[in-house]
Amino acid sequence: MTHLTQASKQLFRRSEDERYPSLTELWQYCQQQKEGSQDHWEQPSRIVAKPDGIERLLLGVGTDGAFEMTDWSFSQLCRLAGVSKDTVNRLSPETASRVFGETLPCGTKPLQVFEQNGRIRSIHTASYTRLFNADLLTMLREFATDFQPPQAGSNGATGLYAGEQDLFVFMIDPTGWAEIDGQAFAPGFFIWNSEVGRRSIGISTFWFQAVCQNHIVWDAVEVVDFTRKHTANMHECFAEVRRLIEGLVAKRDERRDGFVRVIRQAMTKTLGDDAEEVLKQLAKSGIPRDLGKRALDVAKEQGRFTVFAVVDALTRLTQEAKFAGDRTDADEKAAGLLSLIA
Repeated sequence: MTHLTQASKQLFRRSEDERYPSLTELWQYCQQQKEGSQDHWEQPSRIVAKPDGIERLLLGVGTDGAFEMTDWSFSQLCRLAGVSKDTVNRLSPETASRVFGETLPCGTKPLQVFEQNGRIRSIHTASYTRLFNADLLTMLREFATDFQPPQAGSNGATGLYAGEQDLFVFMIDPTGWAEIDGQAFAPGFFIWNSEVGRRSIGISTFWFQAVCQNHIVWDAVEVVDFTRKHTANMHECFAEVRRLIEGLVAKRDERRDGFVRVIRQAMTKTLGDDAEEVLKQLAKSGIPRDLGKRALDVAKEQGRFTVFAVVDALTRLTQEAKFAGDRTDADEKAAGLLSLIA
């Protein structure tokens, strides 16, 4: 088992305006971004940095006009030109425009300039293939219907984030508990993407035992990671992400149904016909006799010494243990009684 910290890092990195309370509201924001965006394909020689007064530098894109740049698209422009962003930031717009005029590439392959409402969000070569955040979230709304954000984090963030540069989603199924190797786990996943090339598209699916207020995922098992760059095979990548979500849902349903069957059987199957026989069975499972006797006194209230009644009684009593290690050990032995069900 491992601890996953990706969501915790997002929790403390994201500003308040990048946090969303529900998947629907996150989708609405991303859909608005998509609807307000367009690509401008232009020859490199027709992309020109232009001063706009003494404070701003705009980017002219052919005959489509001159646009403001985001911090990310300006960084990309500097990389294309092979100049230091920090150095250019110290120059006047007039001087900076001359620097870009002499350093920007002049090839024949068009550049892809991604613009939203008059601001350039990214600049890419022709090989870049965009996946819109809204399309990714539409898939989640269709195939991950029972999943929801975890409890709010220590600063109120929900695990749903989107900003100018990227998207990150953390979701769990709080009703999907199932038994794996005698312990209870629930399914969850992280998914991320960037429309502007800030990061790859990726997904991490897992089964976990707890999520704390810092959004650290504790005791995760069966962690499956998948990432891809935004290249020509993006549609195949999108299909793979959907397949992983569908696979997680299918396994959840299969395990949850099996877990329900075990619990139902545990509520009818007895550990013995009388107290002494049950105590012997508990001793074989490593339950101390004094703890077993106390558990039977509690279970007796339910009329029969069913597996469920005894496990429930033991679980209640183990909470009284002084040390966490003792509680964990006793809980594992109690849960192991479920394996006695054929």
